[in-house]
Amino acid sequence: MVREYSPQRHLPPLESGDRLTRPEFERRYAAAPHIKKAELIEGIVYVASPVRHEQHGKPHSRVMTWLGVYQSLTPGVDLSVEPTVRLDLDNEPQPDAALFIEPDAGGQTRLSRDGYIEGSPELIVEIAASSAAIDTGSKKQVYRRNGVLEYVIWQSYENKIEWFCLIDGDYRLLSPGADGIIRSGVFPGLWLAVEALLNNQMVRVLEVVQAGLKSPEHDAFVQQLKKYTSLK
Repeated sequence: MVREYSPQRHLPPLESGDRLTRPEFERRYAAAPHIKKAELIEGIVYVASPVRHEQHGKPHSRVMTWLGVYQSLTPGVDLSVEPTVRLDLDNEPQPDAALFIEPDAGGQTRLSRDGYIEGSPELIVEIAASSAAIDTGSKKQVYRRNGVLEYVIWQSYENKIEWFCLIDGDYRLLSPGADGIIRSGVFPGLWLAVEALLNNQMVRVLEVVQAGLKSPEHDAFVQQLKKYTSLK
């Protein structure tokens, strides 16, 4: 989150556990450049702990590599790392990754005048280490209620990945097929070799997503996005 400090008035420090409105949260966050990541979940502030390499930084980098390959070959789809997302008046998370259909291609989000994502990205990924209770609890319910269509949680301490899809207003767990691959229903061609990702076998992860990118369903998806954009 890019912030500019305004000296108009002294603001209390931003601390975990504060109960704030979203505008007040943004004001205090902007006035605290030493804080690298903070979120507002159900009106409560959560300031992130320092990030460990094995439990968070490493899996996060692997997820971004996987999603980056998909996004780069899917016109009309965008990808962001730790973006500030204005979901509603009580919730402003910074998910570890957000994959979303661009507004001009019919997506659920829009960019605010000051450059932040507003609305619900179609897919969000969270690396759940020290934040596991929040990511699997209140944050999951916030994403469900706001219409995030797919939610992926990598619980690094358990070395487990859960991929949820929003169906009839509730999250249902997607299971890998017989080949060990989970296939996104929202982003055709976004395929994940789950065990390969968990075991840091990135060559296999990239082979599988590249196979998804060559699938007929991905081609049809790209054509659909292009058609929507041309009608704007």
